[in-house]
Amino acid sequence: MNQTNFIEELKKINIILTEKQLMQLEQYYELLVEYNKVMNLTGITEKEEVYLKHFYDSATLNKIIDLTKEKSLCDIGTGAGFPGLVLKIIFPNLHVTLVDSLNKRIKFLNIVIEKLELENIITVHARAEEYAKEHREEFDIVTARAVAFLPTLMEYCVPLVKVGKYFIPMKANLKEELKASYNAMKLLNLEIKEEVEFFLPFEKSKRTLVKFYKKQKTNRHFPRKFSEIKKKSL
Repeated sequence: MNQTNFIEELKKINIILTEKQLMQLEQYYELLVEYNKVMNLTGITEKEEVYLKHFYDSATLNKIIDLTKEKSLCDIGTGAGFPGLVLKIIFPNLHVTLVDSLNKRIKFLNIVIEKLELENIITVHARAEEYAKEHREEFDIVTARAVAFLPTLMEYCVPLVKVGKYFIPMKANLKEELKASYNAMKLLNLEIKEEVEFFLPFEKSKRTLVKFYKKQKTNRHFPRKFSEIKKKSL
């Protein structure tokens, strides 16, 4: 996906970028490649692959929710900033929190934020479960891109979501994980509002987005039996 393809595909999901935003994404790409040489941030470094599998893929969250109308977003296990940092560039209205357990990634993200002069975005070096203990019901949207097995991910992420707002995981295929998540959904007061399945352009790999709506406040001492399910690396 070259930059022209990127711009055209974003238009199809109601995203139109300014020249400044395109320049910021280009800077982000250059910094990613530069620091990847010493930090091992991603296995994807070819420019067209980064624009498709990291930048465009991150932006597809807008397929299931209008991000221009939301205020705060937390990205759990953000890695090198996908999707959270990309979404901050594309949707500057968002107040974004990037959470990751590896300090080298946090250092990289802080460099990008400073170079791109982004505002209303913070990084947090912490494990998701520890961060959630002190920041319950703070965010309009909590997302995570291919981080963990869905029931476990729900346990980490849903306590962070405001009542009446959304947890939206980004996965390749969620069919089997959804089946394993019904108990967790009940315990965490969730209901599915919308599900979107699609294929990335050009490459045609499958993606799934599910918008989970938080109906009630999460019990501070919610049961943990579904957290015993073995984590799955995706």
